[in-house]
Amino acid sequence: MAESKFVKANEKIAEAVVDGYKKIEGGVVGGYKKVEESVVSGFGKITDKFVGEFLTREGESVEEAKARLAAEETARQEAAKAEAEKREAAHSTPAAPGGNGGVGQAPGGHSAHDLRPKRC
Repeated sequence: MAESKFVKANEKIAEAVVDGYKKIEGGVVGGYKKVEESVVSGFGKITDKFVGEFLTREGESVEEAKARLAAEETARQEAAKAEAEKREAAHSTPAAPGGNGGVGQAPGGHSAHDLRPKRC
């Protein structure tokens, strides 16, 4: 009998601890969500105000300006990517047959010897 009293008391203590933990967890998570929502909302308001004040064009809404700016950024990124690929392709062109891989050559494919002044 004594053992069953200890088991029951232990179960009550365990339930009380779990309930207390759940209450604390709920309060912390709820508080975090409120802070997160406030920060995100505040950032959105500041962003809208900045775009509206400095980046909108005549007769353009904030939403239209944001869409235009996003499209311009995407176009810049694609252009930069294309330029990088173009530079990479230019640096990785194979050597001409019978050549030395471009070593010692001046621009235009001429060797440095061809560019020296000729003596009469």
